[in-house]
This record gives sequence, structure tokens and C-alpha cells, in this order.
Amino acid sequence: MQRLDKILSEAGIASRRELKQIIKKGRVTVNGIIAQAPEMKVDEEMDSIFVDGKPIARTGKVVLMLHKPAGVVSSTKDPHDKTVLDILPTPYRNMGLFPIGRLDKDTEGLLLLTNDGNLAHHLTAPRHHVAKIYYAKHTGVATQEDVEAFQAGLCLRDGTVCQPAQLEPLGEGESKITIQEGKYHQVRRMMASRGMTVLYLKRLQIGKITLGDLPVGQCRRMTSQELEQLE
Repeated sequence: MQRLDKILSEAGIASRRELKQIIKKGRVTVNGIIAQAPEMKVDEEMDSIFVDGKPIARTGKVVLMLHKPAGVVSSTKDPHDKTVLDILPTPYRNMGLFPIGRLDKDTEGLLLLTNDGNLAHHLTAPRHHVAKIYYAKHTGVATQEDVEAFQAGLCLRDGTVCQPAQLEPLGEGESKITIQEGKYHQVRRMMASRGMTVLYLKRLQIGKITLGDLPVGQCRRMTSQELEQLE
């Protein structure tokens, strides 16, 4: 939390002295409510701050961690379905954010959003070997033969060749899968190629970043320590 006048000054609105009068005249709102004092404490990441009816400019790299629910598409806009941007808190919807990679509509779990194209490329390019870990409920039981087939690199039913991956059986109808690419419906198609139908899929981890206990549908801005782990 920071002082309102400090945030406005850093955004280039006016000097701290000038801002005192601007706020006194009722020209500044925070979350739709007229600000009363320059020393008012606000959350520069989450609060919606307007001056003369216009949002203040927010600059710099933003990376969000989102627990995407099933039924929401990993897109910035869609004519038919709710998108991940639609479920973000209002202050984040106009920051130029976009998903890093994608999660299928019916898959839930960890999804990162950013306005940093270089970071997105780094995390999605197969040559950078950023692991994505999933938990799956499925029909059947994964066997040692299935584990070895994943390790060798699967050839899917349509001829698509996948890089070597890890399959960890967790018991009857449950497995953990680690991949380093992001082909269309890849995990579901890999499991199907071994005769197992995925019933539920959740992404738990990207690189060293874990979903943790972030509730479904909720997001938070990543810490500087977490950002260092992505680079």
C-alpha cells in the first residue's frame, strides 16, 4: 500500500504539491469513490485510480498467476465463451495482458498472464525446456509400458510426434504428467494414444512456479522472487 499522491506523482500527473489541490477539488477517484486526502493508502496494483475521469497510466512488466477454471478460454477475446481476461479484477483488464501459452477450455489450473512478449516467448518455446506439470484423472491404469512410451516420445494417432515426457502413475485412474511443449490438447491426446481417456485435467506447475493454494478463479501478481525463477 502506498500514498495516493506518491502514486499519482510517479504516474506523471502532477507534483506532490499540485496534487494536493487536484485531490481537494474532487478530481481523483479510487474504485469509483472521490478521494479525500493525498495521504490516502491505496493498492497500486489492484485499485482503480482515475483523474478527471481517465485511468492513470500504468507501466512496467506485469505477470499474473491465475487459477483458471474449467469452461473459460485462454484468450483475450471470444465471441461465444468467457475469457480469462473477463474473470480478472477490473484494474487488470486494461493493462494489455495476454495468456502465456494456453490451457484448454475444459482444463483448469495454473495459467500465467503478462504484457511482456519476451517472457511469453521464453516460457512457450520448446527449446527452452520449461516443464509443465499436470494432474489427470483418467480411465484405466497407467502401466510401466506407458511410462516408457512417454519417455521415448509418443507418436500420436494423427502422426504428431511429441518430445519425451514423464508419466507418473499415482494409482488407479490417476497420473501426473510432465511435458515441455504445448501442442493442442497435448496431454489428453497423449493419454488417448495409450488407451486412457482423461476425465479431469489440472495444471499444477510451470517451471519452478507452483499453483499452490490459489483458489479457483482467483489471481495474484507474482512476486519479484517468483519472477526471478521464471527467467
